[in-house]
Amino acid sequence: MKVPRIILYGGVALFALIGLVALMKKSKNDKELATQTVSEQSPIVQEIAVEEEETSASVEDEKPISVAQEEIEKVEEVLPEANLIDKLFATDSSKLDVVDTITYTSRVPWLKGRPAWIADYASHHETTRHFIARSLNKKVDYFTQKVTPGDKFNVLKKNISFYLLIDLSRSKMWFYSIDKDSNKRTLIKTYSIGLGRKDETRPSGFLTPTGKYSLGSKVAIYKPGTMGYFQDRKIEMIRVFGTRWIPFDKEIEDCSESSQGYGLHGTPWVPDSETNMLVEDKQRIGKYDSDGCIRLSSEDIEELFAIVISKPTIVELVKDFHDAKLPGEE
Repeated sequence: MKVPRIILYGGVALFALIGLVALMKKSKNDKELATQTVSEQSPIVQEIAVEEEETSASVEDEKPISVAQEEIEKVEEVLPEANLIDKLFATDSSKLDVVDTITYTSRVPWLKGRPAWIADYASHHETTRHFIARSLNKKVDYFTQKVTPGDKFNVLKKNISFYLLIDLSRSKMWFYSIDKDSNKRTLIKTYSIGLGRKDETRPSGFLTPTGKYSLGSKVAIYKPGTMGYFQDRKIEMIRVFGTRWIPFDKEIEDCSESSQGYGLHGTPWVPDSETNMLVEDKQRIGKYDSDGCIRLSSEDIEELFAIVISKPTIVELVKDFHDAKLPGEE
């Protein structure tokens, strides 16, 4: 072989060897650079990991807040409300199922020898004349009792009783009917009321007692000028009891006080500052300033009076609605 050709082949081989070495060195440098890059980026990765941990911790922190919100919602639970009073007096299909509609006739099988009047229907059906009058008149009129054959009005069904639930903490009263045959409980209306003054020495915390009482029959209607005795002094009774009085009768269960002296009545009437005429003091509703009785506005006590006094009625007084032992099923 000639010397120039040997030199040529040797040069090619040398250049190939140099290229191979360079390539290997470059690969090694790339690996080191990659390692270095990852190492340099690791604080960022760590920071992201910390942020993820903080986010996770935030989610965990939110869980108790969610639970707390659920508890608040429970505390702020909306209590039942109703106003079905008009359906007690309606004579069409909208009436409640605790009443029957009667068509008036003066001749009835349960009364012999004379015509039957509204008072006779009231006595026979254990319903007040005031109740019949409001149904008959189709308006809030408890006294007008003009009736002609064919007129329609409602009476309470025989086997009905009533239940009043009073919440001392909320100054509210729930009025239920109880159908003894079906054991059905119906909320008829909720009322705002006034209650006895706060008194920490009493078991209830108020001058108004707690417990379950029956209502009595010694009811009264007061008008301006009706005089009587209250706390050993003669006084115009409407100034103390408003227009109606329904007393407690007997202690039934868990009563903190005797029934004597307690009852439901209207708000007191006071002299008007301009005319000096007696007017209802409606500002007493929702307040704790009675001697222990339950106060309602004249409109509400007259309405309640017309309905409950002819049927067995229980009043239960509790510190909180949820403490009640309501009868029947809704």
